[in-house]
Amino acid sequence: MREILRLKYEAGASDRAIARSVDVARSTVRLCLDRVAGARLAWPLPTTLTDGALEALLFAGGGAPAGQRRKAEPDWTEVHRELRRPGVTLMLLWDEYRATTPDGYQYSRWCELYRAWEARLSPTMRQVHPAGERLFVDFAGQMVEVIDPTTGEVRTAQVFVAVLGASSYTYAEAVWTQSLPDWIGAHVRALEFLGGVPRQVVPDNLRAGVLRANWYEPGLNPTYRDLAAHYGTAILPARVRRPRDKAKVEAGVLVVERWILARLRHQRFASLAALNVAIAALLADLNARPMRRLGVSRRQLFEELDRPALATLPAEPFVYAEWRIRRVGLDYHVDVEGHYYSAPHRLLRQQVEARLTTRTVELFHKGERVAVHIRGGLRGRHTTLPEHMPQAHRRHAEWTIERIGREAAAIGPSTAALAALILESRPHPEQG
Repeated sequence: MREILRLKYEAGASDRAIARSVDVARSTVRLCLDRVAGARLAWPLPTTLTDGALEALLFAGGGAPAGQRRKAEPDWTEVHRELRRPGVTLMLLWDEYRATTPDGYQYSRWCELYRAWEARLSPTMRQVHPAGERLFVDFAGQMVEVIDPTTGEVRTAQVFVAVLGASSYTYAEAVWTQSLPDWIGAHVRALEFLGGVPRQVVPDNLRAGVLRANWYEPGLNPTYRDLAAHYGTAILPARVRRPRDKAKVEAGVLVVERWILARLRHQRFASLAALNVAIAALLADLNARPMRRLGVSRRQLFEELDRPALATLPAEPFVYAEWRIRRVGLDYHVDVEGHYYSAPHRLLRQQVEARLTTRTVELFHKGERVAVHIRGGLRGRHTTLPEHMPQAHRRHAEWTIERIGREAAAIGPSTAALAALILESRPHPEQG
């Protein structure tokens, strides 16, 4: 529910796009939005409104033909570029054309001429993507060898590619795998490279973005959702059997393979860092090179169109976290990678979500955070917060060896000596 609302009111996504992103029917999206409107709720929701309370609130109860006089035509390249700006339409551009060319073409003929000019572009160029709206991402099919100079071991690096829809401004970098950490890290560095955030990210290959093996999370990987929420963007996967959805990134991948990777084919790289230095140098050349049909470079279009329309990067860096589904045991602890963390004892046998960063483990129940722990590194050990314990357990735990010594000393020296003697006589004083 919260993700539906975020995509609608922060990312401005359509009902159809939201349904595709969260993997539900479009009618379900519309029902949720109608319920929220009926409840007069505003986004963002109050921080005190839990998932359970929200559920209860909402669901309780070109050219002229032969023989036709040729008139002055506009610069169609400029028209095509202007159409990428938010709110700019062919009607608006025609009005501006007629203001400077009163004897020019009528609107219908003017549109015909533009469509004829547009038809000569490649299919990818012909798509008009609003400025700052979409970033298309994928891995290239071609890989690059990296040879360890000490051991001679050969590893293959994957190449991540990101392309902005309006300007075709391109980012590329090499990573070791298509695994989730590399996939997320490449997104973070791509957004830093752009210096801003698009309204939508469109992945073509979702193998890294979807946990298919986890039956309880059939949609986007929750870490990928974390990334989208942190940057205030929407993840909208390319639709199956809709080639136009991924034409932009496929063209971008092809350009990277031809303009960058082909030029590196005779070079040998001893590290991933060295490979990325070489990629970055050629990437700068690619973005500065004028595009043949449009006559301007990707960088020029980026500075003119996409950069002003991108949202600002968050002040805080993204913290990578992975999620696990766990069930609270009878000892009110959950097993997270061999270490046991306490949860409130009222949640015995209930399912919780564990969010793992390098420093912390957070536990969530129905969207509400119920525990935060410093991450423990020792397998088989327990991390327990006193407030999670039943009252009887807490009272028992409070009788530590140190407390027994203090209580005995308060009675008198003889009592203190007897208590010390008893404790020292036991190999495990806790059993005393």
